[in-house]
Amino acid sequence: MTSYLRKKFQNLTTTSQSSESEDVVRETEVNPGNNMEEIERSKIGIVRALVQNQNPSAKDLDDIMIRRFLRARDHDVEKASAMLLKYLKWRTEFVTTGFISPSEITTDIAHGKLFMQGFDKTGRPIVVVFAARHKATNVEDFKRYVTYSLDKICASDIRGYIAALSILQDYYPERLGKFFIINVPYIFMTAWKMVYPFIDKNTRKKILFVESSKTWSTLLQDIDESQLPDSFGGKLELVPIQDC
Repeated sequence: MTSYLRKKFQNLTTTSQSSESEDVVRETEVNPGNNMEEIERSKIGIVRALVQNQNPSAKDLDDIMIRRFLRARDHDVEKASAMLLKYLKWRTEFVTTGFISPSEITTDIAHGKLFMQGFDKTGRPIVVVFAARHKATNVEDFKRYVTYSLDKICASDIRGYIAALSILQDYYPERLGKFFIINVPYIFMTAWKMVYPFIDKNTRKKILFVESSKTWSTLLQDIDESQLPDSFGGKLELVPIQDC
């Protein structure tokens, strides 16, 4: 971090946290929402400058994208910058042409395990995954399939779960709204105990196990009946991810 940016960041942090400044306290009490938005906007600018200094391609990122990385790291500028730099490096090395072609992932597509249709009550797209249809494949091929799918959306072997969660957390921060896990077999819980330590705390909060008897009532809390897939008693037909 350059001395100028470090000083700016320290000043920003001091201003936002100081209890000695009467003006800042008064502004926070009157309109804390606006104050937090202003702080976030300032931090977005700092992250952009830090990252772009090391990777010029960051100039093409919009503020919403940078904000996701900031929020994923609890607005810690240095951690968010490191995460964003890691993402840009990964994207350049793993998605060399800028996108994953369906021709690269024909095996995983043929499993027919991932679908997308409808929106929940906050406007987020609904994705349905039939985990039982997943068959162990080459891990690198599966990573390409996950990347392809998440790019399409934006979004049962243990290595596959870890690979998918790693990509979602590290390279698509704050894209997950809620993750409903429905009617899982007992054997899944053994695998889950192995996967759980790899999940960061922000993602854990969004994961919800649903009992079969409560599937309908639980889903309706977040999704209108008109937007539910037909496989869960709704009216919308599932659309394969490659056709979205």
